Amino acid sequence: MTLSETTKLASRKQLAERPLIWLGAITTGVVVTNLFAPQILVGLIGRSLSMTTSQAGLVSTLTLLGYALGLLLLVPLVDLIENRLLILRTLGCAILAALATALAPTPSLLLTATFVLGASCAAIQMMVPLVASMVAPERRGQAIGEVMSGLMIGILLSRPAASLIADLWSWRAYYLASAILMTFLAGALGRYLPTLQPAARVGYGELLRSFPKLLREEPVLRVRAWTASLVMASFTAFWSAVALRLPEAPFALDAKGIAAFALIGAAATPLAGRWGDKGWARPLFFAAHLGIIGSLALCAWAGTMESRVAALLVLSLGTILLDIGITADQTLGRRAINLLRPEARGRINGLFVALFFIGGGIGSAAASLAWSFGGWAAVCVVAASFGVLGFLTDVVTRTGTS
Repeated sequence: MTLSETTKLASRKQLAERPLIWLGAITTGVVVTNLFAPQILVGLIGRSLSMTTSQAGLVSTLTLLGYALGLLLLVPLVDLIENRLLILRTLGCAILAALATALAPTPSLLLTATFVLGASCAAIQMMVPLVASMVAPERRGQAIGEVMSGLMIGILLSRPAASLIADLWSWRAYYLASAILMTFLAGALGRYLPTLQPAARVGYGELLRSFPKLLREEPVLRVRAWTASLVMASFTAFWSAVALRLPEAPFALDAKGIAAFALIGAAATPLAGRWGDKGWARPLFFAAHLGIIGSLALCAWAGTMESRVAALLVLSLGTILLDIGITADQTLGRRAINLLRPEARGRINGLFVALFFIGGGIGSAAASLAWSFGGWAAVCVVAASFGVLGFLTDVVTRTGTS
C-alpha cells in the first residue's frame, strides 16, 4: 500500500469516528435524563397515583438503585456478548420500561417499571467503552471527552426538561417523550453502530467474581475511581442544595428561574480529553481540583452579597468553573481506565461508574446534613472539602496521569 493510500485510509477512518462519537454523546445524554428526571417529577407522580410519602420517595430511589445494579450486573456483559447487540437489547428494555412507566395505573407497577428503566440505563456505560475501543489510543481522551460532554449536558438538562414537559402536559408525557427519543436512537444505533466482539473468554459468574481482583491489580482504576467519586460528591452536594438556596435573597429566583439556572452548567464542555492525549493529564488534574475548590469559594461568597445581579453573576461563574472541574476529572479518569485491559473494559467501566456513583450518594447526604446545621456556607465548605481530598491525591500519586 502506498503512502497516499495509507493517508486516504486513515482519513476515512477518522471521518468514520466522528458520527460514532456524536452518536455516543447523544445516546448517553438522552438516556441519562431518565435517572435524574424523577427527582423533579416525584411530587406530581405521587399526587397523580395517590401514593404515600414513602412510596413517592421510592420513585427516584428505585430508579437509581436499578442503575447501580445495572452497572454491576449488566455492563460486565460488554466483555462477554457482542457489544452492538447488547446495547440495542438493553436500550430496547429501556424503551419498554419508559412506556410502562408512562402508562402505569398503580404505584406498584410504576415502581417496578422505574426500577427496570434505571437498570436499562446501563446502556450508557456500554456505549463509552465501545466508542473508546473504536478510536486510536492517541485520540481516546478526546473521544471520551466528547461523549462525556453529552452525558454531563444530559444530567444538567434532565431536571429542567422534565419540569418543562410536565408543566406543558404531564409527568406521563415526559416518559412517553423519553421512549420516543430512545426509539429513534435505537434505529440510528442499529444502522450505524459497529459490531465489537469481546476479547474475554470466560463465563458470566467468573466475570462478576473478577471485580475484586481488578481493583487489587489495577492501581489506575483505584485512584481514578477515588477522585471521580470525590468530584461527583462535590457535584451532587452543590446541586442538591442550590435549589434550596436560589429562592432566597439575594438570588430570589422562582421555579422557572431555577430551571434556567440549571442550564448554566451545560456550558461546561472542556477540552480535557484532548489535552490529556497530549500528555498534560497530571497538571489538568491539579487544575480541575483546584478549580472545584475555588468555584465553591465563589459560590459561598455569592450568597453573602447584597446586589442580586452581582450575586447571580458570581454564582453563575462559580457554577461554570465547578462543572468544568468535575467534567475534566471525569473525562481524564475515563481516558485513563480505558487505556487498561481491553478484555476487561466493560467490567472496568462498570466498576468505575459504580464507585463514583457511591460518591454521589455520599455528597447528597453530606449536603443535607450541612444545610441543616450551617446552611449554604456549610454546604459549600463540605463540597469544597471533596475537592481538597482530590488535590491531596494529586500531590501524593501520579497514578493514571500518563
